[in-house]
Amino acid sequence: MKLFNKINWLPTSLAIVTLLIIFGINSPKAVYAAQKGDKDTTVSTNDIQFTDIPTAADSIAIRKKAADSAAKAAVAKPAVKQKAPAGEKPKTLWQIFIFGLLGGFTAVILPCIYPLLPLTVSFFTKKSGSRSKAIGQSLIYGASIIVIYVTLGLLISIIFGSDALNQLATNGIFNIFFFLLLVVFGISFLGAFEITLPSSLANKLDENADKGGLAGIFFMASTLVVVSFSCTGPIIGTLLVDAASKGDRLGPAIGMFGFSLALALPFTIFALFPSALKSLPKSGGWLNSVKVVLGFLELAFALKFLSNVDLAYHWDWFDREIFLSLWIAIGLLIGLYLIGKIKFSHDSDVPYLSIPRVFLSIIVFAFVIYMIPGLWGAPLKSISAFLPPEATQDFNLSSIPDGGGASTSSATVTVPASIGKRKYAESYARIKTRGLDAWYDYDQALQVSKAIHKPILIDFTGFNCVNCRKMEANVWSDPEVFKRLKNDFVLLQLVVDDKASLLPEEQFVSDYSGKKITTLGGKWSDLEAKRFNSNSQPLYVMLDSDGNFLKDASGNDIPTSPADYDIASYIRFLDSGIAAFKK
Repeated sequence: MKLFNKINWLPTSLAIVTLLIIFGINSPKAVYAAQKGDKDTTVSTNDIQFTDIPTAADSIAIRKKAADSAAKAAVAKPAVKQKAPAGEKPKTLWQIFIFGLLGGFTAVILPCIYPLLPLTVSFFTKKSGSRSKAIGQSLIYGASIIVIYVTLGLLISIIFGSDALNQLATNGIFNIFFFLLLVVFGISFLGAFEITLPSSLANKLDENADKGGLAGIFFMASTLVVVSFSCTGPIIGTLLVDAASKGDRLGPAIGMFGFSLALALPFTIFALFPSALKSLPKSGGWLNSVKVVLGFLELAFALKFLSNVDLAYHWDWFDREIFLSLWIAIGLLIGLYLIGKIKFSHDSDVPYLSIPRVFLSIIVFAFVIYMIPGLWGAPLKSISAFLPPEATQDFNLSSIPDGGGASTSSATVTVPASIGKRKYAESYARIKTRGLDAWYDYDQALQVSKAIHKPILIDFTGFNCVNCRKMEANVWSDPEVFKRLKNDFVLLQLVVDDKASLLPEEQFVSDYSGKKITTLGGKWSDLEAKRFNSNSQPLYVMLDSDGNFLKDASGNDIPTSPADYDIASYIRFLDSGIAAFKK
């Protein structure tokens, strides 16, 4: 007897084709007239007394020489190896695992899986004939689920490789397609249609499940994976692409391990303790409510990917207040749905509010109220990492920190006019931190540093860098940090995911990776990897006016700093550079 009805597979085929397109397309090259306009900018040094200023023509040779010197210094001084933010990848993998675990537990309480719990457990109990055999079969069943999903994650990693996965997070085509994919998933969860795999596949697996033995149990697990795809597909799709975009080869496999572990645990645990099934809530309309709420969350999450593309390609229309307005509207709809004021076609009547609905609606409405001041520029630090930068806000009433006192520098120094106009400033206006005048070209920053006698603070950042936005909103906004950034450094922000094409004469083949560098972001990414042994953002580096590392009191290079949300620690890092430069 077949346990499952015929299911529609066309939407799923479209979703799979879309994922293949996403992973297979290379990043497009965008050309910006504003940046090209800087190609004729010349720099005169007639009124400035300094020597050995690197120009754009020989910047590659200078950085190569600096990289060789840094490599020699690293051999002589092992302490410099601290520059690489070791330990960051394991933390990321743990985050992916936990995200997968939460996704798996969420999938268990969806209407495609939850009703199968008692059915599957009773099947093992009756078919095995003994409790010990039922436990053994349920363990094999759970292990089979894990093997299937982890294999899927490994296949994605093996087929596309770490280099391709690294490019996904900033790939415009990827972000657009994933935005559309999440919208489709969200609409599916809201009940418009179901994304399912071909019914013939489910029937074939169901036939093999009747054979018994280890193979039969494995095919039973495969059948569960196929027939529950209408519920698990959106969660798996979100998890896989998010894990892949972290840039770690093991990301998809670790995410799938967490997801499958959470999915397999209930089947195994209830097989061990069948009486516990009686304590489970009965299936009903609440299962569809969970699905609908997840649909709203998918729509909210999709907006982040649209924002990524808007920033990287300088569309300049998806501002912070537009993003917040959409999140506020989605939050209101979730709250109204939870209290029964909105109803979809597949929903049951809500004659009264249950206690869980009351508490969830309180949380949702409170979050909506919290977001509203953000429309007028409130920093919203708890979610700032996910929002577009504050510079995209058209109407901003929030105050700029003044540092609570005078600068640690003796006086403010005006940059000589002969330095020329600030390159790329117009393109980066949307990530500019209010009150800070950053530079965006390495060679020009060296000139400015020599002219005004201040150290350089390089901020390797990105349009799509979540941790960068969190540092800017939560750490740079501190008055003491802001004071130092404004008065004591030449702030150089190098955006590693900018898709602006370099002029033909500026393109080069990297002597570090061997790849041809054709974009401005690729130029700075190559510099970060080659010179500073890192490919993560944010990364903060302090240099002197010649582009050398600043030295501490012991004569060692001051190491670079990754994201550091401890304000006191970050201030110590900045102060060490200020003191070293003054020496």
